[in-house]
Amino acid sequence: MKYDISYMTTEAVSLLKSLISIPSISREETQAADFLQNYIEMAGMQTGRKGNNVWCFSPMFDLKKPTILLNSHIDTVKPVNGWRKDPFTPREENGKLYGLGSNDAGASVVSLLQVFLQLCRTSQKYNLIYLASCEEEVSGKNGIESVLPGLPPVSFAIVGEPTEMQPAIAEKGLMVLDVTAYGRSGHAARNEGDNAIYKVLNDIAWFRDYRFPKESALLGPVKMSVTMVNAGTQHNVIPDRCTFVVDIRSNECYTNQELFDEIRKHIACEAKARSFRLGSSHVSPEHPLVKKAVAMGRTPFGSPTLSDQALMSFPSMKIGPGKSSRSHTADEFIFVKEIEEAIALYLDLLDGATI
Repeated sequence: MKYDISYMTTEAVSLLKSLISIPSISREETQAADFLQNYIEMAGMQTGRKGNNVWCFSPMFDLKKPTILLNSHIDTVKPVNGWRKDPFTPREENGKLYGLGSNDAGASVVSLLQVFLQLCRTSQKYNLIYLASCEEEVSGKNGIESVLPGLPPVSFAIVGEPTEMQPAIAEKGLMVLDVTAYGRSGHAARNEGDNAIYKVLNDIAWFRDYRFPKESALLGPVKMSVTMVNAGTQHNVIPDRCTFVVDIRSNECYTNQELFDEIRKHIACEAKARSFRLGSSHVSPEHPLVKKAVAMGRTPFGSPTLSDQALMSFPSMKIGPGKSSRSHTADEFIFVKEIEEAIALYLDLLDGATI
């Protein structure tokens, strides 16, 4: 079937401009969700809503068919310092559309929606669900995690994030540790107290130097970074407590629980994981949709950045317009041409696909 890519691009860009003009910082997406839900319903589709997550099913949904989920997120980070333009005023200049969330991940939100609205009116061997989720930037529990259990079984997901339309078939997970050492306070001028800072030094060095043996072909090794240290109340008091934070990016060779259990064998301080829920994800290069993407000239890779893929229990592929390095930056933008190319590529990938 021939699709009017030019018309779909115009619609997508117009919708993206509207979404940019509605602030949708994580956990404050209500107005953006309202607007998007109304847009989808005006297109003749029935919607579902939970919190600020909005979704719709393809007409004639058939549980005997496999289901593909098209997902991206409507929330944004807060504007960083350095914006020379108003982050909430969409501006189109020299082929670029500027605005907060234009690249991450508004372009994916609107491109996937236009593709959904076209494909769900065609005959395919699968069902489609379109889901615009919230709280992705903060991995919030009221985001996609709250919706997935209530949806029909999903066989595969396309996750829209800025990847230059290259397919990420693996993604690093995240675990954050709070590590604490306890000592005894005393006066710094006298030989008293037990300095908690000295108790963390060996453990911090261990996190810096240790390498987990299993490395991923796509994601490389597990990466551990001590990112925050806190201790002391004033210069002349021996600190009785020292805490530090470790950012751990897991590969698909380990679960977060496995990493935590191994870490506890090596350190002397008390360690607590904030969560084990954001695991690494991986889909086989032999999956039909991955193979189709490769046949279209796309190059699979492993992504170091986290997305809603981490909360999916089914195979998924992260692919979308834009560039990851533009995310969370001042004067964020997307090329209009990238949206046009994304729509065409999504249609080529999904029209007639088998899973």
